[in-house]
Amino acid sequence: MNLSAYQLRSNEIVDVVRKALTDSALPSRFISVELTESMVMEDPERVIDLLKEMQGLGVKIAIDDFGTGYCSLSYLQQFPIDVIKIDRSFVTDISGDPKDAVIADAIIKLAHGLGHKALAEGVETEVQSDYLQGQGCDLVQGFFYGRPVPAKEFEQVLHRRAAA
Repeated sequence: MNLSAYQLRSNEIVDVVRKALTDSALPSRFISVELTESMVMEDPERVIDLLKEMQGLGVKIAIDDFGTGYCSLSYLQQFPIDVIKIDRSFVTDISGDPKDAVIADAIIKLAHGLGHKALAEGVETEVQSDYLQGQGCDLVQGFFYGRPVPAKEFEQVLHRRAAA
């Protein structure tokens, strides 16, 4: 679930997430709330409190587009997050541009060092997937693994997996 800056500013955002969990009847472990680093830096102290509340519901918290904004590393260690996402801009040419590889490797090590998982987005080739997994990237997403599907179809997939 990607949150917008407007939603994050809302005083009801935790209630919205709680309602989404209730309405979908999905276990909270299947829900991840994603925020961009620029969003969390608008009001870091308030966001920390909101994220703690959301984690209390059992959802996972991810920082999206990491490395493309202006996140303070001192705040990064304070945010109650589970996943740091490597922006696709560092994944696209990971096998051809050594600088992209260095940045992706650093984000993976940073995530692990802070006790978080690293997720690479925009993985479209086997070469990218193999490289990232070889570097210890915990999770990958992208067209190499599957195309986007409508929400109802995705909900059915999650229900089938939860039942299994």
